[in-house]
Amino acid sequence: MIDNREQPLIHVDNAVKRFGRVAAVNGMDLRVNPGETLTIFGPNGAGKTTLLRMIAGLTQPTSGQITIDSFPLDTHHDEVRGLLGYISHQSLVYDQLTARENLLFFAELYRVADSCGVAKKLLGDVGLTSRADDIVKTFSRGMKQRLSIARALVHSPTIVLLDEPFTGLDQHAADMLMKTLSRLSDEGRTVVMITHNLDVGIDMSSRVAIQVAGKISFDSPTDGLNHNEFRDLYFKTVGEAHY
Repeated sequence: MIDNREQPLIHVDNAVKRFGRVAAVNGMDLRVNPGETLTIFGPNGAGKTTLLRMIAGLTQPTSGQITIDSFPLDTHHDEVRGLLGYISHQSLVYDQLTARENLLFFAELYRVADSCGVAKKLLGDVGLTSRADDIVKTFSRGMKQRLSIARALVHSPTIVLLDEPFTGLDQHAADMLMKTLSRLSDEGRTVVMITHNLDVGIDMSSRVAIQVAGKISFDSPTDGLNHNEFRDLYFKTVGEAHY
């Protein structure tokens, strides 16, 4: 297990999230240090999305504590909100607005200075400059996902949370997302990503973890991590959990 003695930016302390009798997250302990890129792997039903939604403040833990930058999330949601950018399966953008209008709307919510300039730059970064003033409902799934990435970055968040961000992306869009993730890492942002793509997750991360049955069962830096050995470990760990 990785030794996180540095003051963590994200601290999940004995968190539990129950849905009826089912504990989607079951006594989770996790620390993520500033500037780390952590990818969490795990089978469907392991509680990965629930964990990410709790860190994002979109759902409250049944018990336990989540702290973001020393702020308890349950009592300091407003202070934490500006630190986070969240990208999920759903685009979380408005179909009836144009791409530019979407970014300007979210920039206004976060009181972003020079919102027009920020929106223009982000539309270029995600390859949507030529479609900036088109209604989003005309966009393909991949284009909406690219706009969702721009939306999540409009306020220059310290922490970026990504839940299966490659879903629905064509190769061009996937390459663009990987370049964006590399840039975020170079800028010192803290990234937590969920993906089923083992190779991409290892290559894009400084640290990987395996989550099964609502808990982290493996946690290691990627430096020196062998892809094939990790793949074998992953399937062995998942198999032992009887999924």
